[in-house]
Amino acid sequence: MPKTKTADPRPAVAIGHVEHRVASVAKSARFFEALGVRPIFRNRDFAVMELRGGTHIILAKAKGKIGKGTEAPFDLIVDDVDAFRAGCAKLGLKPSRMSRGSIHDWFEVEDPSGYELTILSSHAGRRPV
Repeated sequence: MPKTKTADPRPAVAIGHVEHRVASVAKSARFFEALGVRPIFRNRDFAVMELRGGTHIILAKAKGKIGKGTEAPFDLIVDDVDAFRAGCAKLGLKPSRMSRGSIHDWFEVEDPSGYELTILSSHAGRRPV
């Protein structure tokens, strides 16, 4: 494995970009921004949204119809999943009930395209990510 030049305790590798095909780039960009994802660039057919750590979600127009309840191609992790769920409810996103697990707690929300997006608790603990 290539070594980094500093004593940075974070993992040496991150995901750079994830493509997410959506029904409406504008609606999806507003949705992710409301969740706390940083907008970087947007035009009619394309948007770049930045997550913690610098990963970019590339929103692009879907070529076909997206079925309601289709599982999103990624999930999101947050530090305080209970508070985040409450925030989603305040936004009117109708989060599902919280599920409790041995590694993650999680809930789902529907995004503007009809995807079921899972939002999980972090398991990083005090490790920098």
